[in-house]
Amino acid sequence: MAVIAVVGGPGAPGATTTALALLLAWPLRPGRRILLVEADPDGGAVLAGALEGRVEAVYGLRNLAVADRRGLLAQTIWEQLIDLSPEGNAERLLLPGLTDPAQAPGLAYTWEPLAELLHGIEQQGYDVIVDLGRSGATGTSAVLARRADVVAVTVRSTLRGLSAARPRLAALGEDLAAAGTGADALGLLLVAEGPYSGAEVSREFGLPLLGVLPYATRTARVLSDGGDTTDRRFIRSELMRTARSAADEVQLLVRRRRQRLAPNAAPAGAPAAASAVAPAATAQLSAPGGPGPAAAVPVAPPSVPVSQASSAPGPAPYGQPAYGPTGQGQGQPGYAQPGYAPPAHAHPAYGQGEAEPPSYAPPVITTGPVAPLAGLAPQPAAPAPFPAHVQAHVQAAGPAEDEGQYRLQQPMVTNDQIEDRYPYNPGEVLRAR
Repeated sequence: MAVIAVVGGPGAPGATTTALALLLAWPLRPGRRILLVEADPDGGAVLAGALEGRVEAVYGLRNLAVADRRGLLAQTIWEQLIDLSPEGNAERLLLPGLTDPAQAPGLAYTWEPLAELLHGIEQQGYDVIVDLGRSGATGTSAVLARRADVVAVTVRSTLRGLSAARPRLAALGEDLAAAGTGADALGLLLVAEGPYSGAEVSREFGLPLLGVLPYATRTARVLSDGGDTTDRRFIRSELMRTARSAADEVQLLVRRRRQRLAPNAAPAGAPAAASAVAPAATAQLSAPGGPGPAAAVPVAPPSVPVSQASSAPGPAPYGQPAYGPTGQGQGQPGYAQPGYAPPAHAHPAYGQGEAEPPSYAPPVITTGPVAPLAGLAPQPAAPAPFPAHVQAHVQAAGPAEDEGQYRLQQPMVTNDQIEDRYPYNPGEVLRAR
């Protein structure tokens, strides 16, 4: 269970395409699901790209700003999801992004509650991929990258791509070290377009290499501009094979970081048992199984560190450690940076704490005749390649010079319509052009 942030940069290195590839290639155990959140302040691209406009732009991130002001963020998010699962079993979900960059300022106060909400559903069996695009890791939306378990930066292996990524990676690493979970959350997803190898790029930047994706424009166009994702050739393509390997490397990095950050032993003089979270500090998450009681996820106040109590024998549960570039204050509650409010979530040790009794009531997800998610927008069938009237017009007009393009029609303009507005002959203007 993890929250993964995918970050792009100048030159369009392919952050959204990479995030979609990870969504479709992410390994899921029975009962697990994965959610892709388009959180790019510059606007989303999946509705008009991979979905080819088959879903109306009425769902998405823009509706969460109003819901947050009304206190209905946890309930509204389930009504905005779109099922991208090839089998239609609602295992791979999408929260569409903004349709206009002008909508981004309205989310300035929603990014923080959204980050808390994503970590809440992550504890309920959801892996979350956050597509931050080119500018999502800066500004008010930077909290999504700071709270992520892994921040994967897509970089093209060209000189232009590496040159543009160097200052961005340096600034992002400093921000994660000062206000996030640590600079070791950074990793590289390399698009092999240029002559530089993955080992060389990783050594130059001093960052772990999470995967090397091929520069396969034809396969990537299915994710960026639409196509059949259930085609056997697409599923077995090199892009999807490397995306599955990258997903495994990302999960491995998450496990390593959580094992390192989890306190192995209590400090001297400290009580062995962790303190319980105050019952009043809870955030209600609507159960995705439809009507029924909502699940309460413990959330700590901004000034109180989070910890969980476990009555079962075994290793101590994962408590919130101190974050900071130098690791000061490890083993003690709190944070190394006094100006940063601790996140209101607590991670269990990845792959180890699942057998421990959770401190929250997980929602009951029903399957079968009942829809797994209430308000889930199904993906409609693909429309016809061309409307009937366009096909009839092309057949009547005869073969064009280029069969791959439409024949352009010149507007029918009469002399009576233009003699009062234009002192010249429109035919002469067309010839002059």
